[in-house]
Amino acid sequence: MLRLFLISTLILTAKDPITHERLWMMKRVSNPAVSPDGMSVVFTITEPSYTEGEQISDLWLVAADGSGKPRRLTFTKAGESGVAWSPDSKRIAFSAKREGDEAAQIYILDLAGGDAIRHTTLSTGASGPVWSPDGKSIAFSSRVYPGTRNDADNKRIAAERKALKYKARVYDTFPIRNWDRWMDDLQTHLFVQPLDGGAAKDLLAGTKLVNQKGYAGVTTSGGDELQPVWSPDGKSLVIAAFTDRHLSASRETATRLYEVPVSGGEPKLLTPGDDSYAKPAFQPGTGALHAVREPNNSQVHNNTRLVKIGQKKAISASLDSSINSYAFSPDGKTVYITAEHQGLEKVYAIPSEGGEPRIAVDTDAGVVTGVQTPKAAGKLFLIALWGSAVNPAEVVRIDPATRSRKALTDLSATAAANIDWQPVRHFWFTSSRGRKIHNMVVLPPTFDASKKYPLFVVIHGGPHTMWRDEITLRWNYHLLAAPGYVVLLTNYTGSTGFGEKFAQDMKGDPFKTPGDEINEAADEAIRQFPFIDGGRQCAGGASYGGHMANWLEATTTRYKCLISHAGLINLESQWGTSDTIWHREVMAGGPVWEQGQVWREQNPIRLAKNFKTPILLTVGENDFRVPLNQTIENWSVLQRQKVPSRLIVFPDANHWILKPEDSRYFFQEVHAWLAHHLKK
Repeated sequence: MLRLFLISTLILTAKDPITHERLWMMKRVSNPAVSPDGMSVVFTITEPSYTEGEQISDLWLVAADGSGKPRRLTFTKAGESGVAWSPDSKRIAFSAKREGDEAAQIYILDLAGGDAIRHTTLSTGASGPVWSPDGKSIAFSSRVYPGTRNDADNKRIAAERKALKYKARVYDTFPIRNWDRWMDDLQTHLFVQPLDGGAAKDLLAGTKLVNQKGYAGVTTSGGDELQPVWSPDGKSLVIAAFTDRHLSASRETATRLYEVPVSGGEPKLLTPGDDSYAKPAFQPGTGALHAVREPNNSQVHNNTRLVKIGQKKAISASLDSSINSYAFSPDGKTVYITAEHQGLEKVYAIPSEGGEPRIAVDTDAGVVTGVQTPKAAGKLFLIALWGSAVNPAEVVRIDPATRSRKALTDLSATAAANIDWQPVRHFWFTSSRGRKIHNMVVLPPTFDASKKYPLFVVIHGGPHTMWRDEITLRWNYHLLAAPGYVVLLTNYTGSTGFGEKFAQDMKGDPFKTPGDEINEAADEAIRQFPFIDGGRQCAGGASYGGHMANWLEATTTRYKCLISHAGLINLESQWGTSDTIWHREVMAGGPVWEQGQVWREQNPIRLAKNFKTPILLTVGENDFRVPLNQTIENWSVLQRQKVPSRLIVFPDANHWILKPEDSRYFFQEVHAWLAHHLKK
């Protein structure tokens, strides 16, 4: 009987191994938005699918106090984006491309019931709705043709271009590409449309601002954004925009804030100077304008700071980390900020007039992102997402008074709890250069400390990012460890979350010191953890992590194999063909033709005679950040040197492998490559 009891107990408590399917098919929670009255939170649930066109993304609603269960608001396959609450908390606006739409439009949904009603009908589409303070108008963005005054002009130009018998892209200025798209001449403009049936008004049409050669919105991987916010009196909006992006090949460029009158007229520059400003917001009570500022001083990294416009000293000056999100308390006296900290992302509270930051609610695991607060007086709580490397992100409520965190959703909690994975383990060591280096270790399923496991050293991209305690789909730590490997994640010099100086210290030293630290981290992990088999090590990464894998190919033979995704092999040709070039000169200490020390001594292709380690190369054909030619150059060198190598090109991928079947195949190939070279 005892034996049967033990067997049944083991069956009941056994957990599932992580697989690509279990990871990919988890429901994903994102984009929470708290209502102004503090009663409700709208958020997005994505239900993934391996079948193209079958993924579902809809809006859901949950009570902000945690009472009741979430309920679904929309029921369409086409996802909604840019959700915004009306000031009375009774309606939401969002952008979506629904049946009959040629482009995404703004829709308004009354939460009392009924279907969403289309608000805009522009041929160029509409995105990013923002309600006016009186709830009578909605501002939004649309990408229009230069010089147009109305939608009829846009339709006419679109028809004329469609009728052309030739196809050509023509450029007079930089840049010409961004991530995975060729730049076009469309401009992001700001519109306002009343809810009473009036026409949409282009507030930027005909202004000197958009007629400048370098005009553009804040550049993102998906396009350009203006980040509009209404002034408290509803008479104007503040936007963030470039006017000098055409000069980005030869110097730092800046996003500046402009005040745009709703009645019409030329936008007013609010932030003269060379620094960049973004994420504007008005402080409750005082109405003072705030934004995130980044100095433009030709450094490889500058922490962003929260500032009150018109004041030199940053409110967050004492916080040595970049601002990821921020929100004011309803009375405006406190600002809550999320910022990276040693592999985590935490919430800090700072007096609105400046002062020492304090932790709003502490955590020794995971990341808190996208912090928000309600506007209603007397309702001081925060809404955000929280997740970790073993906890999918869920909507949480944070109460600063009790310093507590409460989950408002648990869509994937059960699925995650049934997976055999462990929280990451943190450890530090002091490098040979005297720097304190942070690391995380990920253990395989059915881990047994008495056994020996091969080591897979995974290198983060950026380089100005950090390994974070969170679930990632592209290089999921636990999925990489699943066949029976210990995964090592090192935050080398240049990583963020460890102070601005630490991130800047790789200027003029892009590969040598970080590469040495990665190797030293592997040595330290082997020393600290007896379950690591130091005789079986591989390393790999993507983007800068791929660059570093190629540097390790050129400088060490300690690894049994390497993996490089979207990695540069040649600093010189990467400078000439990437969609961004100026910061590469800053890193190297001068332009390529001056042939400074970095160009000559920290360029992997110049050390190709040392290439010996078997390496797997993968790349997306539509990657413009680290273009395909880099991987082809690498492949040519490897084949010329007769280095065992394998090349995989994903025709539909960009800088990242995003399609589910491509991702599944990628992990299969990575596991096969590791298995072949790490076998006993």
